[in-house]
Amino acid sequence: MSSPTSPILNLDGLDLAALLCSRVCHDVISPVGAIVNGLEVLEDDQDESMRTFALELIGKSARQASARLKFARIAFGAAGSAGASIDLADAESVAKGMFSDDKTKLTWSAPQALFPKNKVKLLLNLVMVATSAIPRGGLIDVVVSGDGEAPTLVLKAKGSHARIPPHVEELMAGRPESGTVDAHGILPFYAGLVARAAAMDVSFAIEGDEVTITATPAVIDASEDPDGEASDTALA
Repeated sequence: MSSPTSPILNLDGLDLAALLCSRVCHDVISPVGAIVNGLEVLEDDQDESMRTFALELIGKSARQASARLKFARIAFGAAGSAGASIDLADAESVAKGMFSDDKTKLTWSAPQALFPKNKVKLLLNLVMVATSAIPRGGLIDVVVSGDGEAPTLVLKAKGSHARIPPHVEELMAGRPESGTVDAHGILPFYAGLVARAAAMDVSFAIEGDEVTITATPAVIDASEDPDGEASDTALA
């Protein structure tokens, strides 16, 4: 396990972009491949039942690919210029779209408000971290309280074989034990970058079959940005 005093890994911008692109491609390659398979069936098979199945497959897969791209656009993308705000209703929409055909269900309780971009991006990235806490599926309950300047984000992931994902805490702290980050660890590593840019602290706890992820405003030194929102140039 890495030491909390070990230096934070500064990932090269090109490597960060490459690993995030790899993550997005990984998420959409399966539904896109299924669309291609469905089109091949339509071209080669005249059986009506097979053609109906192919059309259903294409429709379902297209919805999945669209939902994952919409999610990635906010969770990983710029979603506006530096300092922009994002409507929590939009975040809820793209988050629920990710689970519309999945074994995991999502509940969401948040104010109808605009929140700073990095805090919304953090919330969405923590949703994905929460899914890895329940590998067999289950329920993720998201609760956002407070205002955009000092919110509290609480995500509870409940399901069979729930666990705090391996290495997630050290990756989010920017101190991976190996000293490097690969495509498997880029999401929690990036979530940690966003958390620091948003001036938020993230903690994990587990009790029984439920993992709780909590993000709260960090204690800011007087030397830091008094607005509590660190520079997000590298994340925009």
